[in-house]
Amino acid sequence: MSVSSIGMESTGYRVFSGGIWEEKYGYARAVVAGDRVIVSGCTSTVDGEVRHVGDAYRQALTAIDIALEAVLMGGLAREDVIMVRYYVVEQRHFDHAGRAINEVFGKVRPACTGVRVAGLIDPRMLVEIEIEALRA
Repeated sequence: MSVSSIGMESTGYRVFSGGIWEEKYGYARAVVAGDRVIVSGCTSTVDGEVRHVGDAYRQALTAIDIALEAVLMGGLAREDVIMVRYYVVEQRHFDHAGRAINEVFGKVRPACTGVRVAGLIDPRMLVEIEIEALRA
């Protein structure tokens, strides 16, 4: 999946991806607050379908792509990312999600928190990722 296939739109202070839960639950993919872009939790859901079922590493990469596209739409870049939070449903998924985070952010070195959770909104989802960026 390429970032350009996500199809986000920015209204200036809010970024919307058209994801199925944004409208249903009343939230934005990201909020631009001054020099910050705060991205809601992203999973590997594209066009309403969970991608890479059973593969935590590829789900994490897809979620990161979606989150980074929101950062770009908010006017910042990968190098501006200061925080990554990731949630996994099984202990064995930490290393897979961590490898994806390292591949994308290894040179940026944002702060990072990993949390194991009981489950996500769809049982096929293994990873959810939030990021925050700040204009330096």
